[in-house]
Order: sequence, then structure tokens, then C-alpha cells
Amino acid sequence: MVPEGAVLEARAINAWRGERHILRDVSFTVHAGEFLKVTGPNGVGKTTLLRVVCGLLPAESGEVHWCGRPVRGASDEFHAQLGYLGHPNSLKADLTARENLRFLAGLRQALSDKEIDAALDRCGILSRGDLPSRSLSAGQKRRLALARLLLAEASLWVLDEPVTNLDTAGITLVEELIQEHVQRGGLALAAAHQRLLDHSPNLRRLEMR
Repeated sequence: MVPEGAVLEARAINAWRGERHILRDVSFTVHAGEFLKVTGPNGVGKTTLLRVVCGLLPAESGEVHWCGRPVRGASDEFHAQLGYLGHPNSLKADLTARENLRFLAGLRQALSDKEIDAALDRCGILSRGDLPSRSLSAGQKRRLALARLLLAEASLWVLDEPVTNLDTAGITLVEELIQEHVQRGGLALAAAHQRLLDHSPNLRRLEMR
């Protein structure tokens, strides 16, 4: 369930990559029911920003707030509400699609066979459920990672190039999933080069240079 009045705020985030000052006083706000798309050329710091937001990289200065509280002081509560999809799909190669979901998504909650199959079906790979993930195509692996995101039931989605390796139908799927998420009151933040809900009324943009 999305917390009442859920909001994600980045306040004057600064971060370096080696000697390069890659994030300079980056600030934004995302409210419940909104999708913020982060755009800009390669190397501008989109992935770094998302990783700072998730707590995977430290910021040299600035703060990330969730529901009005600094994430540093409430990281367990924040991460319980966070669903992150990075460049790697982070799958176990020797486990089947179903086993991956039962293990990885199941770290948060017990999952029934029905729930797992529903997520696989929604992402278009139900027929691949008993195949080891190493045998899936790149696009099917991405769909499996999306199924895991659905099962996490997170309020906040942070997505790094979510349509990587997906065909036109896969891109449409991602757009539908994000739209459904924000229409339920969720929040979404994504870095993307390709079109992604470009005409959605829920869309806001953060252009990085």
C-alpha cells in the first residue's frame, strides 16, 4: 500500500565520479501518482542519480527524503517501499523463471504459485516459466525482471533504462506497467533514452546536461 501523501524529494544532490563532478545540486520532487523521466546524453549522470536515490551510492552533499523524512534516518522503511530495476537483470542463471521469482521476490513476502504465474503472464513469459533463466533471450530476461518488480508491490519504482533489450511490444508493456502503477497512486522514476510515456498526463521530466 502506498503511504498517504507519499513523496520522493532529492535536495541539492552533489556527487563525483573520480575527479569529475557529475551531479551538481540536482533537485526534484515526485508525488504519488507521478512519473518522472530523467533524460540526457550518455555519461551525464542519470544512472549515478538513480543509484544515489536508492542508497547504492553516497552523495557528497544533499539529501534524499521519502515521505518528508531523510532516507538516511529511515533506510529500512524506505527500502521496504522501493522497487529498483537497474541495468543488470540480477537473475540466478541456473534457476528457472518461476524459481527466480520465488527466491528473489520472495525475500520480501511469501508468494503463491498463482501470484507467480500471474506476474509471468502479465509480462508475456508464462510459457517460459520452467526454463532456466540462462536459456532465455535478452528480452525475456528483462521481462522476468519486470515480473519480479511487479511482485515486490513497492510504492516507489526506480528504473534504469527499463526498456533495454525489449522490442516494440516490450516497450509498450513497460509503458503499461508504469501507467498502471502511477494510476494506483504509486511513484515512478526512470532514466530513459527511448520514448517512454512521452504523452502521458502523469509524466514530468528532468533534463540532465
